[in-house]
Amino acid sequence: AAILYLIYIILTVLDFLFLVVGEMSAYEALCTSFATAGTGGFGVKNDSLAGFSSYSQNVCTVFMLLFGVNFSCYYLILIRQVKNVLKDEEFRLYWGITFGSIALIVWNLLRTFHGGFWDTLRHSSFQVASIITTTGFATTDFDAWPTFSKVILLCLMVLGACAGSTGGGIKCARLLLILKGLRRNIRQLLHPNRVEVVHINGNAVDEKILANTNAYLAAYAAILAVSFLLVSIDQITVTTSLTAVLACMNNIGPGLDQVGPSANYAGLSILSKSVLIVDMLAGRLEIFPILILFSRGTWKRY
Repeated sequence: AAILYLIYIILTVLDFLFLVVGEMSAYEALCTSFATAGTGGFGVKNDSLAGFSSYSQNVCTVFMLLFGVNFSCYYLILIRQVKNVLKDEEFRLYWGITFGSIALIVWNLLRTFHGGFWDTLRHSSFQVASIITTTGFATTDFDAWPTFSKVILLCLMVLGACAGSTGGGIKCARLLLILKGLRRNIRQLLHPNRVEVVHINGNAVDEKILANTNAYLAAYAAILAVSFLLVSIDQITVTTSLTAVLACMNNIGPGLDQVGPSANYAGLSILSKSVLIVDMLAGRLEIFPILILFSRGTWKRY
């Protein structure tokens, strides 16, 4: 635990130093590095990071992605087990999804907006890093992007970063378990007598872990559906209702439409804000502690 804390502190200090080298003051760099490290996403300016230089935005892009990596990977690097890091399935999935999303959004924006390649790459990389790590910074109003690009960001909102990182969301590790469990079930339907064990990084996964992952996904979907229904009472658009719930459950911050990066949640009713408060707590605490808190058995006297 001490080593992981030390890694966190070192990365935060490096982020601070790189930002100070740019045009940021020490105060701005300190606040921004803290918001990047903890994937909190609050900027010192009203336009988030849009008013800072390309250099500062690129630094934040790199460090947001670094803080989205499982910190166990950094520990493995420290003890010179780099090959194990490169073989880690979650690590490869995280970077594969990140670079794939950036490439698709750049292609979509250049095809639609006809902007400069490097600016498009910078904004695309920043927003993908910001959303997949659930940080929530913004350098541009991505709500004005084409639908295809916004849908990619919407998927990244749900996914989140790696397990063991500072990011929120479902996590890449759970996605791996869900996909491998689905593949196994399909194979068993085709071959009923076949015995197959799910493996992650060459290690067999306990059936209880798979069951807990499926239970988490079911609870996530149920809370999402109920929250979406309650927030919709506000007579706001479907996009606003859905992305507000997703952004809060996955601890991102900005959604789309009326809660997009150039707007906020001030116009929502007390009911909607109350629902979103619970969603933020549930998402940050991985759902089950909140469910236990509201369970009647928790408070029953025996």
